[in-house]
Amino acid sequence: MIEVKNLSKRYGKVCAVNDISFTISDVGVYGFLGPNGAGKSTTMNIITGCLAATSGDVTVNGHDIFDEPTEAKKSIGYLPENPPLYNDLTPAEYLTFIAKAKGVASDEVKDEVVSVMKKVSLTHMADRLIRNLSKGYKQRVGIAQALIGDPKIIILDEPTVGLDPLQIIEIRDLIRELGKDHVVVLSSHVLPEISAVCDYVIIISHGTIVAKDTLENLNRSFGETEILRLVSKNSGAEADKLKSAIEALGDVSKVSVSKTSLGLEVEIQIKNGTDHRENISNIFTSLKMPILSFTSNAQSLEDIFIKLVNDQYMSEPDPAVPQKTAKKKNSQVTSSSKGRAYYDIPVKAKDNKKGSDYTPMFGEDTDSDND
Repeated sequence: MIEVKNLSKRYGKVCAVNDISFTISDVGVYGFLGPNGAGKSTTMNIITGCLAATSGDVTVNGHDIFDEPTEAKKSIGYLPENPPLYNDLTPAEYLTFIAKAKGVASDEVKDEVVSVMKKVSLTHMADRLIRNLSKGYKQRVGIAQALIGDPKIIILDEPTVGLDPLQIIEIRDLIRELGKDHVVVLSSHVLPEISAVCDYVIIISHGTIVAKDTLENLNRSFGETEILRLVSKNSGAEADKLKSAIEALGDVSKVSVSKTSLGLEVEIQIKNGTDHRENISNIFTSLKMPILSFTSNAQSLEDIFIKLVNDQYMSEPDPAVPQKTAKKKNSQVTSSSKGRAYYDIPVKAKDNKKGSDYTPMFGEDTDSDND
């Protein structure tokens, strides 16, 4: 439903998004994770058609966001980082306006507004001016407007900012529910938020994607060790045999055995990505030691995130050291730019009507054949 190819966005010498590509093709909740200033909001703004790109392609539900913006945007519900609310309206009035703007049928507008307000627990605030609402309730109004029209793709940029703990839980439950029938892209730098609701994670740092996969696969790919904990019925006599048999398995770095009130507790430190669960269970069975519990403590998303971001940061060139750069010709906007143009240096264009030194405005065609 969303396809991003070689997307870049520059602001002068600053590269906010650097040649990123990813595809989202099925329903679910997708986390777009990165530190502040990583390029998350810039990417979201480009995908939703709110911001032009320097280069690259974005396709939304089969429509190019640059060539067919109207058709592409029909499939998107968007909550920007700062919701564009009309403070002099009530939530009911504002959402009614949004429903009409999105083309909801006149006889369905009222039911649509009532439905989305109920989803975000906003009904009891329906007739209060938005300017008088708390930050948390304003955020709910923003989420509600994104849901109007039942779009196939819902993009939420920091959706729980300003909410109290109870409200955060409610919004997370709502996001999980939406993910059953929609593509939900959740942009955030809050790690527990991503871990709690997302099926798939895209991690961006310094404008570059450093990882994209399911949480489980990320744990296996980037985690170095995993801790397995098992509890069996007390059988101290077999503890040494048990320890020796487990240590004989490959990629096991440490085994500790201790007695507890529940029985014999075994902690195994094993290389991440190595699956010895069946072998370990067979060892316990052969020693006639029934397993009461079996848990795994894999590396957390926070550990993975810090490792990836730090590794990417260390690979960046030192800004204090002059870098060799190729000379670039002044760029020129043409009719094929599809709204992606960005001027590093203003381009001078000859124009009989405007003068020989006329500087074209952003996005204006400078092809003399079109004058």
